[in-house]
Amino acid sequence: MAKQTEISARTAQAKINFQKMKTILTNKHTSIERRKKALQCYIEPVLMYGCEAWTISKQIQNKLEATEMWFLRRILRIPWTAKKTNERVLNEANKRRSLVRTIRKRQATFLGHVMRRGKLEHLVTGKLEGKRSRGRQREKIMDGLATWLGPGKVSDILAAVKDRDLWRDMIANAYKQGT
Repeated sequence: MAKQTEISARTAQAKINFQKMKTILTNKHTSIERRKKALQCYIEPVLMYGCEAWTISKQIQNKLEATEMWFLRRILRIPWTAKKTNERVLNEANKRRSLVRTIRKRQATFLGHVMRRGKLEHLVTGKLEGKRSRGRQREKIMDGLATWLGPGKVSDILAAVKDRDLWRDMIANAYKQGT
């Protein structure tokens, strides 16, 4: 729950910053490409600060995708009463969903950095001793990265981290394929 409140706070801060830059980001005389670049440079870093430590569940992923669409609809000046699907908005903006993919890429890059350093891997991989709590088990960062990177066990992924070129190729392939 703490991660969800952190992500909600990050989303709120990004939307506040968007409103501060609204005159630039919604200006009709500025090209859509330039407005998207401004969004990517000034708003998305506020949203993604500390995302390397987030555990992204399906619910959080939906919230992040909704935030991304909120930004695009504001940039394109599409009112909430317009009945345009997200796919139409993405086509109009000539863009693919990229926020969750970028977060996953940053998480994988951070994991590779930490694992190659060799000092904190017991914290990253989640191998802690003790009893498991009751109820549905919490999703771990490694579980999310394992599904994003493709077929393979967590142990295979941790072995691939040691080879930097292989790791970069795995991340690049997963990023190209999308979520």
